[in-house]
Amino acid sequence: MTTTSPPAVAPSRAAAATRRRTRTSWAGWAFIGPFMIVFALVFLAPIAYALYLSVFRDQLVGGNAFVGLDNYVQALGDERFWAGLLRVSLFLLVQVPVMLFLALLVALAIDSGRLYGKNFFRIAIFLPYAVPAVVAALMWGFMYGTRFGLVGNINDFFGISLPNPLSPDLVLASIGNIVTWEFIGYNMLIFYAALRVIPSSLYEAAEIDGAGQFRVITAIKLPAIRGALVIATIFSIIGSFQLFNEPSILQNLAPNSITTDFTPNLYAYSLSFSGQQYNYSATVAIIMGLLTMAVAYVVQLRGMRKES
Repeated sequence: MTTTSPPAVAPSRAAAATRRRTRTSWAGWAFIGPFMIVFALVFLAPIAYALYLSVFRDQLVGGNAFVGLDNYVQALGDERFWAGLLRVSLFLLVQVPVMLFLALLVALAIDSGRLYGKNFFRIAIFLPYAVPAVVAALMWGFMYGTRFGLVGNINDFFGISLPNPLSPDLVLASIGNIVTWEFIGYNMLIFYAALRVIPSSLYEAAEIDGAGQFRVITAIKLPAIRGALVIATIFSIIGSFQLFNEPSILQNLAPNSITTDFTPNLYAYSLSFSGQQYNYSATVAIIMGLLTMAVAYVVQLRGMRKES
């Protein structure tokens, strides 16, 4: 009597689905793997190294010794650090609202459809953002000059004496003018892009109800771009706390107005490259990173809460 072997059992659907998910997972990692490697090398590794440096101190006796949180305690009691932080906080509270208001005003004007040559104005206002920050600071530094620049030429031509824009009383406002000139176009583009995706049906309904332009702006446009406003505010806050390029370039033109502790980032740079205090410099950088992250998170949280 002969017996026949049972037929081969086909793999179950669950096993086949598991293999498909595994292949899909590995395929996803293959795509994002190169980015993750670069991200770890240029972002995560420097942060980890800065954290490592911040808990050590180079001492005359004993060399590089572990000190725990002593560097952080020293930084929180450092008057020079707090003076720079107060300066950038004042800069943030004044410059950021002015810049965002002007950018929003320009975006609304271009989106209104009543502005002739809006393509020209959109490109012209965005163009300063394409200028590198170093070049912009050098250009405006030359114009601020009272002996060789635009201010000096105006004084000579009209026989007047305009105040020096790089004096200690005006240098922060002069830097704010440079930053505003640079980033109005960038923020305008964010607002304008958000305005372009508003459904036209809302405008048609407002027109039927007899709403004017001001009512359309307050009731339709501004609520619709609240998310873009929050994003632009967060980016501007981060940029203000990271203020470095403009004061660093203008420091050579106004050494009495812009000191090495003018901003926390400039203070950390001078500690590291001029004072060779790498551990303390890393501590200042870590504190500023945490502070920036906390403020940006609070702004984002409030913006999301209002939007919801």
